[in-house]
Amino acid sequence: MKKHKKENDQNWEIRGRISEDVLAKLKKTAEVMKKQEAETAEQQRLQRIEERKEKEKNKSFEELLEESDLDWQKYK
Repeated sequence: MKKHKKENDQNWEIRGRISEDVLAKLKKTAEVMKKQEAETAEQQRLQRIEERKEKEKNKSFEELLEESDLDWQKYK
């Protein structure tokens, strides 16, 4: 408990030393970075989807038959 209080006091000391402008800039920078990470993740997800579609489009007839769940022996 004593250690936690000491850490909390240190946080307040640091917060008191940082001006409001700097704190606002840090928060804004953190928000911008989070948005950039989200955009990057979304772009990667869309790229994987596009690659999967392209791969599916280029499959041969044999590959499509092998992946099919139907029992093609019944239809011979």
